Amino acid sequence: MSASRRIVVVGGVAGGMSAAARARRLDEHAEIIVLEQGRYVSFANCGLPYHLSGEIGRREDLLLHTPESLARTLDLDVRTGHRVTAIDRAARAVTVDGPDGTSELSYDALLLAPGAVAVRPPIEGLDHPVVHSLRTVPDLDAIESAVAELLGSRPEGRAPRAVVLGAGFIGLEAVEALVRRGLEVELVELADHVLPPLDPELAPLLAAELTAHGVGLHLGVSADAVTGTPDGAATVALSDGTVLPADLVVVNVGVRPASTLAEQAGLELGPRGAIRVDADQRTSDPHIWAVGDAVEVRQAVTGAVGPVPLAGPANRQGRRAADSICGHRTTPQQPVLGTAILRLFGLTAAVTGANQAALRFAGIDHEVVRVHPGHHAGYFPGAEQVHIVASFAPDGRLLGAQAVGRAGVDKRIDVLATAIRADMGADDLAELELAYAPPYGSAKDPVNMLGFVAQNVLDGTMPQWQPGDLDDVRATSLVLDVRSPQEHAAGHLEGALLIPHTELRGRLDEVRAAAAGRPVSVHCASGVRSYLATRILRGEGIDARNLSGGWLTLSALRPDAVVAPALA
Repeated sequence: MSASRRIVVVGGVAGGMSAAARARRLDEHAEIIVLEQGRYVSFANCGLPYHLSGEIGRREDLLLHTPESLARTLDLDVRTGHRVTAIDRAARAVTVDGPDGTSELSYDALLLAPGAVAVRPPIEGLDHPVVHSLRTVPDLDAIESAVAELLGSRPEGRAPRAVVLGAGFIGLEAVEALVRRGLEVELVELADHVLPPLDPELAPLLAAELTAHGVGLHLGVSADAVTGTPDGAATVALSDGTVLPADLVVVNVGVRPASTLAEQAGLELGPRGAIRVDADQRTSDPHIWAVGDAVEVRQAVTGAVGPVPLAGPANRQGRRAADSICGHRTTPQQPVLGTAILRLFGLTAAVTGANQAALRFAGIDHEVVRVHPGHHAGYFPGAEQVHIVASFAPDGRLLGAQAVGRAGVDKRIDVLATAIRADMGADDLAELELAYAPPYGSAKDPVNMLGFVAQNVLDGTMPQWQPGDLDDVRATSLVLDVRSPQEHAAGHLEGALLIPHTELRGRLDEVRAAAAGRPVSVHCASGVRSYLATRILRGEGIDARNLSGGWLTLSALRPDAVVAPALA
């Protein structure tokens, strides 16, 4: 590349700064100019909630680089407070509004990294001073200032009250941070469960964790209005008639691509407003590339296209775009899995690939498998249950996985994400050789167990029934509960026949009489004992099937069907 070549990057943070830094490493002589409309060109936006909670003590630790440090280390010309307002594609120039007025800047290669903007829901009163969002450092500063003032001026014995709108990843992180700071928090979510990307059967685990930490839950409702009160606080009116008092309101209901500049320049956009790019991040203009939250990607499993606002893909896209701009060998973009993880107080929740709703929407045939193993050997102190839900294609390929637990979730979801990328299936998961010592795992790791169960389901060794089929199952089969009498007494299905699995071989005639020619639908707590019972029954010529995920899953999805002790 010649010394006269100029690369202009619009937007910093993950995608833009990754591209600028990579371009410098590839071309020592290029002129690289980064135009950032905000004050901060490189900050850890994923760390914002953890500074709000107090876990990251120094605000400065969130500021990864400054224009000065980038000039010293990478010879980059970084200009903060500069907003690009127009692109003249024919002239290869951008119009820039900066501290010294409006100017034009020519480019040989232009990279767009405008990011995303917060969705502003149609709620009356969002301009009230108590309302905030949490996406940028100035957002964080405003919330931090408000929280400090509320904590310093609160009446004796009363904690400040916060209402968080949106129970996605950022919303839940904000909830945890505010609770840790000592606020009373109410959480409002339009979907019927927290963390909507999570399958509904795992969401109750997060809801219980929130409730255990004093968070009020308002699910399946929306906020209609924020109204000020004489004392300077506000109330939040919900669609079900509930009115919540609020000293602070945090709105995080999602983001949309910041693609207006690209649209005005005539670049091709996708149906959801994201900038359309090729496998090397090049837009419909051969001299313009785009990366980050504003670009369109393809989901690896379903093939759906749209933006995926995650830091990992944005960083890789920046590197790829720089390679393309500089004529270096590129690694073409792969479809995105959407792997993400969340800490919520003592729980971790993580997802990868396609969830059940996405698979159903895409019309992709799949079998859902659920396991609830310990995260390490049960005989070693401290073993915690990991709840894993995974979907497999009929040919055994892994399509998606989710996990919730207090330990070991991140390790398993990373393995499963790698498995999806490598097009692995149930047989491959069963044969994976994973690190084992009692403090870290089991000889049969939860990932192996998932593979074993999927093998049994897919090859017919263990026919299963799904919690969502409960009404049909109760109408057409005998439900057999093979738990202990104590477990049964703590909650059960009305009309289920109780025979502990250790007694089953001696009571087969009882099962046959109760079934009266109908199939037998077996369940236990997690699916292990009922698997043994199912094999016994099928070995005796009885048509039997096992409940996927056991009572743990069924009671989460169908609490209305549970006969509680007080009603027994």
